Amino acid sequence: MYNPFSLDNKTILVTGASSGIGKATAIECSKLGAKLIITGRNEERLSETFNKLEGSGHQKISADLSNIECLSSFIEELPLLDGLVNNAGITEKIPVNFVTEEKIRHLVNINTFSPILIFSTLLKKKKLNKGASVVFVSSISGNYISDFGNSMYSLSKGAIQAFAKNAALESASKNIRVNCICPGMIDTSILKDSAITEEQLQEDAKKYPLKRYGKPEEVAYGIIYLLSNASSFVTGTDIVIDGGFILQ
Repeated sequence: MYNPFSLDNKTILVTGASSGIGKATAIECSKLGAKLIITGRNEERLSETFNKLEGSGHQKISADLSNIECLSSFIEELPLLDGLVNNAGITEKIPVNFVTEEKIRHLVNINTFSPILIFSTLLKKKKLNKGASVVFVSSISGNYISDFGNSMYSLSKGAIQAFAKNAALESASKNIRVNCICPGMIDTSILKDSAITEEQLQEDAKKYPLKRYGKPEEVAYGIIYLLSNASSFVTGTDIVIDGGFILQ
């Protein structure tokens, strides 16, 4: 059956695959025929994702890719890739008057430096096949909205979007595409583990035109589009998946 979104014969690396968007992306990619290499810092949760992958030939590697030494040896062992989903990241509310150098470095190291260095190192090591697709998971908090206590998170994600556009231009001659996905609020375990109550989350969800938060799978489908041959003429762009939030 004809399917322009098929990922058959594509080897795809997904970072931050132990939960949320990364987990959903890995599982959905496996359903479309991809061979997955998944990474995450929590080995137990990574194994949970791995056990839900369909098909065979997948790999799971527990690693902290924000550690430069770990990153270099990790990439050295990788096969040639047809796709990269740079998803690993953290969220943290830091009011401007409580910003410190240590907090900035921690947030930016994981959300900005690490994904950029993963992509750069893959290029240097010639680990990306011709026609490969690279997807950075950013956020509408990057360049679209502002919120109290969100300046450092916005900084980390906005920088990724700026980098991706320049990287797309430089990589075009190699036929490597680079794009960003920018989700709004997504219903993941991060929300359930926070100090915010269920009632507060329900009230906040009403701010979205579709009156709910997104599901991790709904972001995964956008990522799959960018990984597939259906988007072969798409590079240097941001795809917003936010239930219409930025329209207001």
